[in-house]
Amino acid sequence: MLDTTTKKKIDDARDILVGKVPVPSSQVEQITIALIYKFMYDMDNESIELGGNPKYFTGDFAQYAWNKLFDPKLSGEGRIQLYQDALAKIPNNAEIPSLFRDIFKNAFLPYRDPETLKLFLKCIDEFTYDHSERLGDAFEYLLAVLGSQGDAGQFRTPRHIIDFMVELIDPQKEDSILDPACGTAGFLISAYKHILKTNSSNYDKDNDPHSFAAHDTPLEELVINGRKYPGDLLTPDQRAFLHQNIKGYDIAFEMVRLSLVNMYLHGFNTPQIYEYDTLTSTERWNEYANVILANPPFMTPKGGIRPHQKFTIQAKRSEVLFVDYMLEHLTNNGKAGIIVPEGIIFQNGKAYKQLRKLLVEENYLVGVISLPSGVFNPYSGVKTSILWIDKVLAKKTDKIIFLKINNDGFDLGAQRRPIEANDLPVAFANATAYKEAIVGKKNYAVPDKDVILVEKTKLAESGDYNLGGERYAIVSKHNLDLKHVKLGEIAEIVSGGTPDTKNKSYWDGEVNWATLVDLPAEEFISMISSTKRTITEQGLRNSSAKTLPINTVIVSSRATIGRVGVNKTPIATNQGFKNLIVKNPAEVDYNYLAIVMRSLRDDLIVLGTGGTYKEVSKGAFESLSIPLPPISVQERIAAELDSYQKIIDGARQVVDNWNPHINIDPEWCLSDLGDLSENLDSKRIPITKSDRKSGKYPYYGASGIVDYVNDFLFDEDLLLVSEDGANLLARSTPIAFSISGKAWVNNHAHVLRFKERAVQKYIELYLNSISLAHFITGSAQPKLTQQALNMIKIPTPPIETIEGIVLRVEKEQKLVDASRELISLYEQKTKDRIKKLWKS
Repeated sequence: MLDTTTKKKIDDARDILVGKVPVPSSQVEQITIALIYKFMYDMDNESIELGGNPKYFTGDFAQYAWNKLFDPKLSGEGRIQLYQDALAKIPNNAEIPSLFRDIFKNAFLPYRDPETLKLFLKCIDEFTYDHSERLGDAFEYLLAVLGSQGDAGQFRTPRHIIDFMVELIDPQKEDSILDPACGTAGFLISAYKHILKTNSSNYDKDNDPHSFAAHDTPLEELVINGRKYPGDLLTPDQRAFLHQNIKGYDIAFEMVRLSLVNMYLHGFNTPQIYEYDTLTSTERWNEYANVILANPPFMTPKGGIRPHQKFTIQAKRSEVLFVDYMLEHLTNNGKAGIIVPEGIIFQNGKAYKQLRKLLVEENYLVGVISLPSGVFNPYSGVKTSILWIDKVLAKKTDKIIFLKINNDGFDLGAQRRPIEANDLPVAFANATAYKEAIVGKKNYAVPDKDVILVEKTKLAESGDYNLGGERYAIVSKHNLDLKHVKLGEIAEIVSGGTPDTKNKSYWDGEVNWATLVDLPAEEFISMISSTKRTITEQGLRNSSAKTLPINTVIVSSRATIGRVGVNKTPIATNQGFKNLIVKNPAEVDYNYLAIVMRSLRDDLIVLGTGGTYKEVSKGAFESLSIPLPPISVQERIAAELDSYQKIIDGARQVVDNWNPHINIDPEWCLSDLGDLSENLDSKRIPITKSDRKSGKYPYYGASGIVDYVNDFLFDEDLLLVSEDGANLLARSTPIAFSISGKAWVNNHAHVLRFKERAVQKYIELYLNSISLAHFITGSAQPKLTQQALNMIKIPTPPIETIEGIVLRVEKEQKLVDASRELISLYEQKTKDRIKKLWKS
């Protein structure tokens, strides 16, 4: 177990670095490299003490021995230079194992502060390596500081979840073991420890507790029951086999480096860890494993993965491809434990359905174990499940078992503090009983409590092979009426507050303080990671504002009522909000609650009382009745609407950011607009509103259609350009726009005719892309006269170039229009799904 002295030294090393190396992963990298540097020097000293010779720091490399860094003759800059030189030269030392050369590959010092380096090296120098397992525990604690590798969708898997999966899959000493997205090698280390444990003479299968049951121990200190299992029943050949057949791949060299060190410190002199792109490379495609354990990345890069053609399922989503890869790389009697996001469980995309069908129909899947949404906090609230794969067991049963973990021994907040509730032992016992019942062992029966058993044929009925277990439980209960609860029963409702605005010491501090500006009107639900305004701790204490935990549902309750947000960092709010803190995350999903509150916007407005500013009271909030389906259904609804919103947001990004652009070649000649077009302004006729007769023909003004009339002036392709109005300067809408067919135009828009349609479209694009301020007269009423319009200089390339520009832009326009349709479609789907919430 990690001793407090070693733990403190690691914390001290991080504290020294944090000012110069703020990113946790970079801190881990710097400490890792320094520890191994010191370790090699210690091994040289140990060799000398035993009468041998040093092998790492000899010859030309003796100048880089660790103790040289502490030479009192060295200046601060000299120490920095020596350390930098050592990091660069050590990988070239042919006398050191390739493992160490790989660890030092691309190593560098990211700062040049002599005092920081001196303190850091002194801290590392205090580590001793007389107990390799203690160092291994220390390194695992160091890895625990790694946060989310968010861009890649990677999150460090908590040790107790890893241990639970390993115990369930139960790797044996004869097994080859693989993690194709190994990160820091947590699964591989746990699998090795499990094999050591089960092959130790002091192991008692029936009475020894499981490490995942030790929920009163901090995550980073969890070890196997606090006992040392020596693995003394393993022969040297069996150990050698395991060391050669426990393998990991990772696409990121930084992760490979950490895995190599982690494996080495756990007794692997030549770790089988490889820098390898599992999804796009084929060099290792023909390598198989008896056991696969993994928590692969969930994030798919923009544009999707471009995999090779060896996969059974043609997909571009990383989570689909990783699961497919693992299924295809199991031996005939293989088994696996895989953490997957909820998309694998119920997404309706073709690839997802094909994968679920493969899992069920081809006898891979034994069970699905649902994990709490907050199991990866504080790095992510993503909802995940474990796929329990066993090709032997799956062939012996016509059912799939579904197990649910509501509590894993830790609360679901950012700190993940230990709590009493822990469903892992019961889930493990039920899974074990089910496994033993399948293989026909006596005294084992299929459990009937806390499990859902579903026949494979039932999963196939709808054709989507949905793996959400409670969906089938609900069906079996004949769709009982939807439960409704009072909001005050499930959430603590906390009001905000504002410090004294006259006291400057209360403002611009370190506490995020939300106001209405942090919940933009256009956002369905705002995710708040920072706020526009901040207050000080003193201001917080001297006001009614309170610090809200992460994943509080923030609802505006005054003036502009009904905007909803969720905070992703601790914040306080002003008094214009009612803040909903979920009382029991095992029963209420905060994302679902946010959706429900968003659906109540109109109702909340009606509940508002008061004079100048209407406000919804705390009592009114508490008395609101809301639908509350089972937590798994809540999570599915939240995931479904989140997927809709991501589509909407992505499409809106396209619409909002698209701006047709023309790359002007300075060699193009310049032409007056009047020379390129025929002006038809004299044919315009304005009609006052009272004189207009309603009809089917559009009536155009400076910014587009303003009415419909019963007659027309023009019947052709034309370009209209705003003649007057504030929009000439504000440019909130295009000032040039093409029309086609029968239309009437008033005297607020110039009318231009062109010989070639492509030239008309090109001029339209160009006018909308430039400023016309110096052509515009008038201040109270800006005006673009016909004379000024005709004088506008237009860069004029050959007609073939113009046609190419227009063709490209029109293709882009079609995609933008399709994005607008997508927004409309998914906004309606969102509305329809929210309406469905309230149907019992």
